[in-house]
Amino acid sequence: MLPWNVEDLTFDATRFRGKTRLFPLPDLVMFPHVMQPVHIFESRYREMLNAALDSDGLIALSVLAPGWEADYDSRPAVMPYACLSRIVTHQRTEEGHYNVLLLGLRRVRIDLELPPTVSYREAEVTVLDDQVITENDADRLSLQTALTKRFEETLPPGQPTNPAFQELLSSEVPLSVLTDLVSFATQIDFETKCELLGECDVDRRAALLLEAMDLVSLDGAPPQPKRRSGYLPPFSKN
Repeated sequence: MLPWNVEDLTFDATRFRGKTRLFPLPDLVMFPHVMQPVHIFESRYREMLNAALDSDGLIALSVLAPGWEADYDSRPAVMPYACLSRIVTHQRTEEGHYNVLLLGLRRVRIDLELPPTVSYREAEVTVLDDQVITENDADRLSLQTALTKRFEETLPPGQPTNPAFQELLSSEVPLSVLTDLVSFATQIDFETKCELLGECDVDRRAALLLEAMDLVSLDGAPPQPKRRSGYLPPFSKN
């Protein structure tokens, strides 16, 4: 397993050449600032992992577009935005599969998928910067307060909140970070999560997220997935 070195987790956009590996998944929308365990077992994605480990350690988690089931073994269409992620740790199993921990780094737009020269998929992407409009500074605090309160209301009643997570909610984290963490963790619909991933305007992203959470509250929350104990969400399988 690779050691976790914080210095290795930083991302220097000036050194990124705009070409990356695509790891398309049908049931996961990854966001920056999030850590996600992934189980890799298909041969093409094991090759992808090895190529990443031999170079920059980066993989873009993309989202398969609706209708992917009919063409999964080939190159089904993906949604236009992805999350460029770094491999934090990896562990090989007895079966030759891999358990990998990924850290979301930046939003990217998929500009062009490259012709197949390897078994996995590659694309040219553009790294997207968050946009914070100065004129909205006065309203940003109220947005952050509302989002924090709304998310706390979605937490299971009667269960103690992870102290580290509670500290995060109560600290002055940037609204950009808060929206990504809540977008990933909260139970909103798949299409809205894809829209939030593609939204660079931080204030608009927060407003869209609040609207989506209010709709869930009115309509009834979707079934909660069963999760293992601990702070990590369940493994996503390729």
